[in-house]
Amino acid sequence: MAHLTRQALLDRILVDGTICHGKACIRGTRIMVSVVLANLADGLTEGEIRAEYPSLQAEDIQAALAYAADLAGEEDFTPLRRHVGA
Repeated sequence: MAHLTRQALLDRILVDGTICHGKACIRGTRIMVSVVLANLADGLTEGEIRAEYPSLQAEDIQAALAYAADLAGEEDFTPLRRHVGA
């Protein structure tokens, strides 16, 4: 995988109100960033994710991580609420 700048990675992410209900997705696909991240969180490898979504490139998975890192660093970030007893 070629090393891309952070901006080049983020340019692979698209947020468009007419695509995927305005959710962040991988540019040129209808694969939402949240789907890529959920698969990573569930322990799938890059290869397994790419096998499930053949249109993804390794850089797209890296882009999803860069996007998530930027969101987590936002000052207005609102953490998920935990249910009582969780």
